[in-house]
Amino acid sequence: MLLMRYLSEDDVRSLQKQANAIRQSIIEMLVAAGSGHTAGPLDMADIFALLYFHVMRHDPQNPDWDERDRLVLSAGHICPVLYATMAHAGYFPVEELLTLRQFGSRLQGHPHRTALPGIETSSGPLGSGLSQAVGMALAARMDNPYTAQSIYCVTGDGELQEGQIWEAAMLAGKEKLHNLVTIVDRNGIQIDGYTKDVMPLESLRDKWESFGWHVQEVDGHNVRQVNDAIGKAHSIYAQPSVIIAHTIAAKGVDVFERDFRWHGNPPGKGPEDRVPRDKQAAVALEKLRTLGGSIEAADR
Repeated sequence: MLLMRYLSEDDVRSLQKQANAIRQSIIEMLVAAGSGHTAGPLDMADIFALLYFHVMRHDPQNPDWDERDRLVLSAGHICPVLYATMAHAGYFPVEELLTLRQFGSRLQGHPHRTALPGIETSSGPLGSGLSQAVGMALAARMDNPYTAQSIYCVTGDGELQEGQIWEAAMLAGKEKLHNLVTIVDRNGIQIDGYTKDVMPLESLRDKWESFGWHVQEVDGHNVRQVNDAIGKAHSIYAQPSVIIAHTIAAKGVDVFERDFRWHGNPPGKGPEDRVPRDKQAAVALEKLRTLGGSIEAADR
């Protein structure tokens, strides 16, 4: 495993700009589709920007490169952040994002592996992605016990209520899959409410540790913290690693943040108690563009 490259201040600023651009694309594509999930994609933009623009070994011009790192999106419903990040990274034109969820589009509401180069798995049924990632990590180690290839799996916290997650976690711990890093989007919400009310998950750290995993908890919007945690994960050779990333649901649009009702609604169909539906898209984009301007101003 390779240790993560240090993030300079310029790197941090660049990643913040990328994340902001990704968030704007997420809003635009959800509005064009008229359906889809808002909260999770927005809150994971910082982590996806870090993975695709700093951490992972991948090549948009050669998406099937054998030695690439692989990202398994287990929480398939947050695919707008995956699509937007891949488009900004050069896998396909940014303009194609506006075809989200349309008939015949390569960008369906859950990723389809054969529809788009660079998508590693089809996802939809929650809980299955970690099993797929475990299989990939096992295969990579069987091919080369000293492999530098990393398998990253992104899960939601509500998804951890699925029993299959813990079956996969048990196997990964037993096999000591040090080339597997799972990142949990710990935003505290799911479609029916807050995870603490629907099905409490704590003590989440203790659960993972009991299955033989190395556990770290970070601020999911602090790219330096996440980068350091990934570097630490790659220095652990006797365990798989999980990074519990504490995030703010719908991060970047303060009038949407922390509200579980934005889990599965796009702008224009969300709750109206803070912003009327006919203004939700414009308000979201204005807030993100203003934020982007403040990031650029800080560079000057």
